[in-house]
Amino acid sequence: MTDNRDDGLEQRRKRLSAELAEQRVEEAAEARKDAQSEESRRGMALGLKISSEFIAAIAVGAMLGYLLGLVWPASKPWGLIIMLLLGFCAAVLNVLRAVGMVAPSPLADKDETKKG
Repeated sequence: MTDNRDDGLEQRRKRLSAELAEQRVEEAAEARKDAQSEESRRGMALGLKISSEFIAAIAVGAMLGYLLGLVWPASKPWGLIIMLLLGFCAAVLNVLRAVGMVAPSPLADKDETKKG
């Protein structure tokens, strides 16, 4: 009778071990999926940040050019054109800094050392 009972316990232990191994595999797959989702979210956040900075720099340049044309009427078309181009250049520089292709501004480094 004890042999039958030991066999039943051994079968349950093997079955539980198999279920536990299966559960570990599922947890590892879920952890990989979560890590991939987190990386995707970071990429989306960086893309939104870069695009908003790009659009903002161009809009600020255009607005300053328009205001320059209102204040100084002799520069009406050229003030807008030049400031729009400067805004575009600033936007491209911001994008390059954000992706790490250009070193950060030395003025930004000085501000951070004063704060810290």
